[in-house]
Amino acid sequence: MPDTSPHLPNDTQSAIATITAEIEAGLIEVRRDLHAHPELAFEEFRTAGVVARELTRLGIAHECGIAITGVVGTIKGGRPGPTLVIRADMDALPIHEQTGQSFASTKPGLMHACGHDIHTTTLLGVADVLNRLAPSLAGTVKLVFQPAEEAIGGAEKMIEAGVLEGVDMAIGFHNYPQLPVGQFGFCPGPALAAADTFEVTVHGKSGHAAHPYAAVDPIVAAAQLICQLQTIVSREVRPLHPAVVTVGAINGGIASNIIPDSVTFKGTVRTLHAEAQDTAEAAIKRLCAGMAEGMRVHCNVTYTRGVPAMLNNDSVLEPVVASVRRQLGDVIHRTEPSMGAEDFALMSQVVPAFQLGIGAGAPGRDDRLHNSGYQPDEACIGLGVQALSRAALDMLS
Repeated sequence: MPDTSPHLPNDTQSAIATITAEIEAGLIEVRRDLHAHPELAFEEFRTAGVVARELTRLGIAHECGIAITGVVGTIKGGRPGPTLVIRADMDALPIHEQTGQSFASTKPGLMHACGHDIHTTTLLGVADVLNRLAPSLAGTVKLVFQPAEEAIGGAEKMIEAGVLEGVDMAIGFHNYPQLPVGQFGFCPGPALAAADTFEVTVHGKSGHAAHPYAAVDPIVAAAQLICQLQTIVSREVRPLHPAVVTVGAINGGIASNIIPDSVTFKGTVRTLHAEAQDTAEAAIKRLCAGMAEGMRVHCNVTYTRGVPAMLNNDSVLEPVVASVRRQLGDVIHRTEPSMGAEDFALMSQVVPAFQLGIGAGAPGRDDRLHNSGYQPDEACIGLGVQALSRAALDMLS
């Protein structure tokens, strides 16, 4: 990929590296404090308070209480120019931490198992660097600290609150434990999946398990239907359009000798292309209707469209990739799309956007996100600060 982003003075690389080295220890302290005090979606009041405290300390203008707990800081450059959003999410997960760290969660059942504490801290570091180098900016940086990514609702509320008004482009980022610390990833085009949900209730007729002919068994119908749903990906979606249909929960019946009245199951559909999304929804509804006819049951189907696929725009991706290479060397490489979902995708539908993958894999560990033992390598904070700061400076120079 050609190096097309504008060049800043030769000392820009060292200036960013020097500032980051100066603040890195303090950032790790902030991260550990946030990690010890996780908060769920739209409950990030303490977290937002830490963000506001740090922005105040840095002298950065900011607004709190956006979309309940969101915080937006603003850094104006020395010259007019476009407006760039850099976004971090803040919420934790309902997972009981089992890392054994000295700074482990103090709240039973809650944990920063997706690294949003890393994201929040990284953006605070970017804020510090860009605030010191603001005269070099031609434009404005909006630092968006978003609540409720895990609940898939925070980005929508931030957009409704006007966070993207007047914005020309946006950068998101996420820690990647599958990449070793020091490495970065990018994926052109559809990078993360649309995430839909469905719930099906199969209604039958209850009866004695010894006399199934006198009942209508919803368990057998539901079991056959769940197996049929697996043919959607293998026989209805184009092979070059990735898709996942997963049933994650099923409930029905209370005793071994009673055929119940109903069975409910629910799951998720993940797709990277609109055609596959439409195909999957139509197929689920059609298969349920067919089962109702064939097995004498009645099916209620609720299908809910979630966040869209995350589309990385080349107009943002290419200059960010070039900036990372300019600042840190040949450490950024193309990665495969993921069937995970991210509500930054909603922002990508409003303005050109790109989500950067920041390697967080610790040596000798095989960590995964949403895991009770997740321990990202904290060196990813300073490296993320350098990469994102350089990208902002290059794009607004």
